[in-house]
Amino acid sequence: MRIVIQRVSEASVSVKQQIASIGTGMLILLGIEPTDSEEDIEWLTNKVLQLRIFDDEKGVMNRPIGDVDGDILVVSQFTLHASTRKGNRPSYIRAARPEQAIPLYEQFCSELERKTGKEIATGEFGADMKVALINDGPVTILIDSKLRE
Repeated sequence: MRIVIQRVSEASVSVKQQIASIGTGMLILLGIEPTDSEEDIEWLTNKVLQLRIFDDEKGVMNRPIGDVDGDILVVSQFTLHASTRKGNRPSYIRAARPEQAIPLYEQFCSELERKTGKEIATGEFGADMKVALINDGPVTILIDSKLRE
């Protein structure tokens, strides 16, 4: 699994009309590949929730999302697994097919809800979504569960 986390002061996702929005928190773009499993979900959700990217009282990024009572918006994004090695048209062969990716996406979101005790805002898997955000910082971080060692 590969994610891009953006610390936001607000974010929303629309499919013809707005379907989800959050205030201060994280926008997570989630890409899933065929080799991903529950182990990746467990490791990645723990990493997300422990990531100290919110300012403390001294203005230093030293607090996890739970300390600031932040919200989370998760949007599926198969293009995070694009290969651009050959030519100019990206290949998405490394992205999981929907029949495998949808259950993992839903499980990722459910695990975040279970661990935070808060509702997780989501996009609509496979839809043509419009994502709006105000990146706070800006802070943008890439994490790949296959590169954890």
